[in-house]
Amino acid sequence: MRLTTLGDLILDVIVSLDGSLVPGDDRPATIRAGAGGQAANVAAWAQALGADSRLVCRRGGDPAGELAAHEVRAHGVEIVGPLGGRGGVVVSLAAGGDRTMASDRGEATGLAPGELDDAWFDCDVLHVSGYALHGGLIAEAAGAAVRAARAKGATVSLDLSTFTLADAAFAARVRDVAPDVVFANEREHETLGPLDARLVLKRGAAGIVVDGVAHEAVPTTVVDATGAGDALAAGFLVGGPALGLEAAARCCAKLGAMP
Repeated sequence: MRLTTLGDLILDVIVSLDGSLVPGDDRPATIRAGAGGQAANVAAWAQALGADSRLVCRRGGDPAGELAAHEVRAHGVEIVGPLGGRGGVVVSLAAGGDRTMASDRGEATGLAPGELDDAWFDCDVLHVSGYALHGGLIAEAAGAAVRAARAKGATVSLDLSTFTLADAAFAARVRDVAPDVVFANEREHETLGPLDARLVLKRGAAGIVVDGVAHEAVPTTVVDATGAGDALAAGFLVGGPALGLEAAARCCAKLGAMP
């Protein structure tokens, strides 16, 4: 299977806390820095699960961008797209299995349609990060990528990614993309409303619902939920619900979003 993803490659800084932060004081934590970004995570997990993966993105040429790219390539993923400028960084605070993120996407949003090569989208599945549809040049690039992939017979999947940024313009872009498969949690699904697509409804510890059938989550000890939805999407696209849930459980059991 050939999978292409489009979206962000960023540096993930994950802070695992035993308790709440103390304003104006110190709190011991376990901190990990490594590659992340929804599109990068899906590509890396898909590669680990047996796919041939390519990541399309605009990435920073600074130390943060180079560190993230080195790790993704180490997972066997091909990275294509323009290079230069400031790399994106996301700080994720993980406590009790939940997470809160502060995001700086750096160069990612500047990916322009004219910087794409149609050959990058010769694939079986194109997976688009929902963050790519929130505006900027990358939203136009996502539309061009979808058209190029469909011209080559690819299926298009989309992760809605967040409900807090899902305004009317985002909803219109989602409908223009007309994905074949949509990954969404319950809040995202409620915010966007019905879509003419196969829905993979993510319910956290309760598992997923696909085609009206509930699939239970694989039991695991949750260390960090960062990237679990991306692992689920990769596994589902490569091998269906069971593989998706297995990958999500593996991701939750460790610190960090990569395999």
